[in-house]
Amino acid sequence: MSDTLDLTINAVLNSKSAFCRYITANDTGKTGSHQYGFFVPKFASSLLFEVPGMKGCNKEAKVKIEWQGTFTTESRFIYYGQGTRNEYRITRFGNNFPFLQDDYIGSLIVLVKYSADDYGGFVLSADEDIDAFFSYFNISPTQPNSLINSSDSQYRDKKLDVLLQTFIDHYSEFPETKIMAEGARNCYNKAFSIKEENICDKPDSILLDWIDTEYSLFQNFEEKIYEPILKTQFPNVKDFVEKANQILNRRKSRAGKSLEHHLSSIFDANKIIYEEQVVTENKKTPDFIFPNGKCYHNFEFPSENLISLAAKTTCKDRWRQVISEADRIEDKHLFTLQCGISSNQLKEMADSNVKLVVPEKHRSSFPTEYRDSLMNLSQFVCFVKINQENVPKHFLLD
Repeated sequence: MSDTLDLTINAVLNSKSAFCRYITANDTGKTGSHQYGFFVPKFASSLLFEVPGMKGCNKEAKVKIEWQGTFTTESRFIYYGQGTRNEYRITRFGNNFPFLQDDYIGSLIVLVKYSADDYGGFVLSADEDIDAFFSYFNISPTQPNSLINSSDSQYRDKKLDVLLQTFIDHYSEFPETKIMAEGARNCYNKAFSIKEENICDKPDSILLDWIDTEYSLFQNFEEKIYEPILKTQFPNVKDFVEKANQILNRRKSRAGKSLEHHLSSIFDANKIIYEEQVVTENKKTPDFIFPNGKCYHNFEFPSENLISLAAKTTCKDRWRQVISEADRIEDKHLFTLQCGISSNQLKEMADSNVKLVVPEKHRSSFPTEYRDSLMNLSQFVCFVKINQENVPKHFLLD
């Protein structure tokens, strides 16, 4: 745990309320919108004002924000309600404020409220810190815009809740990650009458909904399984810390595999041929190889018909791991849930032949000049399908 992550978690635990979200290209002005400053969604307006802004009027408040526990800005909360605008922002950070620079796009900003005019601001940039923060507070990576520990931050469907509880009732311990992911999908699909054709038509939105559903399912499992433990008096601090670490490690290990399981289900619905965790050069294991490992290791198989896909919830640092995962494949594809990455990193990716795949909903978080080069999940699926139509069929016969 880095010092900044430790400070951030302790600040949230000792605050009246807290909110987190990714820093996007829009915040930094990289989209040309001229709307400088951190955007705050309406559902989090209570963090800024006790009384929400009213359409037709602007509203503002001056506050002090201590950043990373090292320096303070005299900033402004403002609600723009006049004309066509209807939004909340945090502005006025003074000269040389670092966190609205391009390099911080894709970092996680955490704002904590200590009192009406006293706040703390933290920015987590390392993938490990972001993942650890999400795991600590059990925040879904598809819902980074979150009021932390708020039951009102997400809409819950009653029918879905009943189905999730029915699934949980069949288990006395955590099921393995593949079973939990499948259970979440089945509950969601039944609650909202999702058929295979819906999955094929809208894979970007369906994937995000499946992941959110699994986070709700996992939270409910935690409440059931850990409730007796919470009522137990630990004999010493060592035992308490060990149990806490066990809980956090379970959260961390589940998140990455969860994304892979749900992507697999998208590919299955689309009748795509693929194989997971194929061992390639130097014992590397890409998350997905299309069509399969047998074709990859057959040097008579055309390399232009091979596709690799890595799946990472965050990738600001980890994208470089993809470069050496499959030597036969020139262009590597990487799917991520991260909302936004800096222009410099996107250029590095392009120069290294790494093609980024993101949910369509997240495309607007990226710098304008790179959005056209991004693939959404639907486009990636179409790309693979077209590629596989051109594969000589005798290679795919057992």
